[in-house]
Amino acid sequence: MKKQRLRIAIFTALYAPFLSGISIAVHQRVRWLLQQGHEVFLIHPEVNDRYPNDVCNCPMLGLDELKSFSNFSSYAYPTKPLIYYKSAPEPLHHRYWSDTKLLKNFQPDIVVVEEATQMRGFYSFFWGGYGRPIGTEYAKLTGTPTISIFQTDIIAYIQYYLGDQLFSFLRPILPALIKKFSNAYDVNYFYSQEQLTKYRNLKLQHSEYLRCQGVDCQKFHPRNICYDPIPDDHRPTLLYVGRITPEKNVTQLIEAFPLIAAKIPDVHLVIVGSGPQDEEIRRRTVEFGSGITIWGESHGRELLGWFAKADIFLNPSVTENLCTTNMEALASGTCIVAACAGGNTEQILPGINGFLSEPNNPVDLANKVVAILENPKLKAEMTEQARPCILTWDWSVCMERFEEKLYQHVGAAKGLKTKGGVAVSIW
Repeated sequence: MKKQRLRIAIFTALYAPFLSGISIAVHQRVRWLLQQGHEVFLIHPEVNDRYPNDVCNCPMLGLDELKSFSNFSSYAYPTKPLIYYKSAPEPLHHRYWSDTKLLKNFQPDIVVVEEATQMRGFYSFFWGGYGRPIGTEYAKLTGTPTISIFQTDIIAYIQYYLGDQLFSFLRPILPALIKKFSNAYDVNYFYSQEQLTKYRNLKLQHSEYLRCQGVDCQKFHPRNICYDPIPDDHRPTLLYVGRITPEKNVTQLIEAFPLIAAKIPDVHLVIVGSGPQDEEIRRRTVEFGSGITIWGESHGRELLGWFAKADIFLNPSVTENLCTTNMEALASGTCIVAACAGGNTEQILPGINGFLSEPNNPVDLANKVVAILENPKLKAEMTEQARPCILTWDWSVCMERFEEKLYQHVGAAKGLKTKGGVAVSIW
């Protein structure tokens, strides 16, 4: 039976060339929907000369790939850099552009808002941002179903950047803000059970778990060892891939390294990524010489090679929703040691595909790494189990599930939606 073609408007707070797991996920989602024949209108952040050169020149897949689809259109909304992180965008206020006008012109069957909290202004705690929930004004006018997808633990991020003392003053009002914000959407989807529970305890409304975040298991694969970035280096390799920012806890890897090296003298830690803590990390790793390599950003085949080459992938972050790089490592056949927090607990099965370490404890992280490297049999078993554990998270499986939800929402609005003020059937 031929599938109904949907008109889908997708708002996103992050997209290429702004490098993040969200940017990658949005691109994958849009591409898959286009391949299924749906018409997609992507509303994404604008890039301008206020951002660092390394952002503007980031070689990641984006609009150029999607423009080959005749059923694709896009709009770049005006932005400025976030106050505390110049490599990330924040939408300008709705006085400068109109989400409602864009949607009236496109007339979607459904509106999807990725990272709605950042677009509203939660990241700057309403010092900036769009100023109102994206898409909801149009939804009220037309009855169009409008859903949001939570991808970031925004509360944890606010706490990291404002500090515990200032955050303590904000904590009492957060439930009221989250309740009001989440009420604006028909459904707020979470693909981490852990994070969903946390936000429900903060009065989140209209919430549901949906496994709609995945990994391309054909792209990330153990065979990518053929792209080994350092083919003559046979030391045990520990890998971190991600932003070098405070909430990612990269400094804890530096604290754990000498403890690991004391037991595994030839161990090699590779840190792939960039961010505001670049200089601090480079300064703190000088004393370890060639034991720690700060690689910078990596893309394409080189990045695939790093994931396949690594003996253990490290993730010390305690703010993860459902970490993209965890999935990429597992799909590449690499076991993981990650902090026992957030979505990490849904991806890492202790003793099977890795270990979970005590949050914010570099000593325990080091001990878990050593336990794997000192036991070749255990490491081999974990390596063998890594990829099978993540196959159910393949993008195609997750997107079929997401598409089914879109049909359900559109179908529920049958006969209720209006266009030009006149109620019409959408089927």
